[in-house]
Amino acid sequence: MMTSVDTDLIRVLADPLRLQIVTLLAKETLCTTHLVEETGAKQTNLSNHLRVLREAGIVETEPCGRFTYYKVRPDVIAQLAGQFADLAASARTAADNKRSCP
Repeated sequence: MMTSVDTDLIRVLADPLRLQIVTLLAKETLCTTHLVEETGAKQTNLSNHLRVLREAGIVETEPCGRFTYYKVRPDVIAQLAGQFADLAASARTAADNKRSCP
């Protein structure tokens, strides 16, 4: 049973705008223009966040003419969710474990 969580992915998703982007992309594949409309973020700021998400392996790109579409990689989200589920299971079994003080 794994009890550690990928801290790099947590750091990436800890940013509110990146989490909003991932939430939107979990519902549909969108281009930068759509994401600017949905989030209200500036295009350059959004592009920087998308680069971070791409480099972390959370989203992938799909070229379509002069546009680039983004979509979430569900396997990465599922892996992270599994790590949290393992951590919760470990916490349940450790609830009765208590180290005595010296």
